[in-house]
Amino acid sequence: QVRLVESGGGLVQAGGSLRLSCTASGRTFNGYVLGWFRHVPGKEREFVAAMTWSGSSTSYADSVKGRFTISRNTANNTVYLQMNSLKPEDTATYVCASATSGTITTMPKFYDTWGQGTQVTVSP
Repeated sequence: QVRLVESGGGLVQAGGSLRLSCTASGRTFNGYVLGWFRHVPGKEREFVAAMTWSGSSTSYADSVKGRFTISRNTANNTVYLQMNSLKPEDTATYVCASATSGTITTMPKFYDTWGQGTQVTVSP
């Protein structure tokens, strides 16, 4: 029913910034949890950030806390990931996902719908 499409990835030098977006079609995010994960070949998906659509709660991985900010715009049904002070180890495919669990979870298995991802490459 719902499709998620990410955009905003690219190549940036260490210390730079990018803003990723994830736009939904088919339905709104009302009552959902929205999360960002990242993946590199040979490693499992890593939780990055998540929020309730209501805005009541947010959660961040320790590795990005203080550098990344998750937010949403209810008018255009879009979730954002503002990425500042980027490091080479942030290089990955970033994927957004939605969950109907009603509470924030960092575990990928609880997310129901996934986008196809956008590549972020941070050069040293």
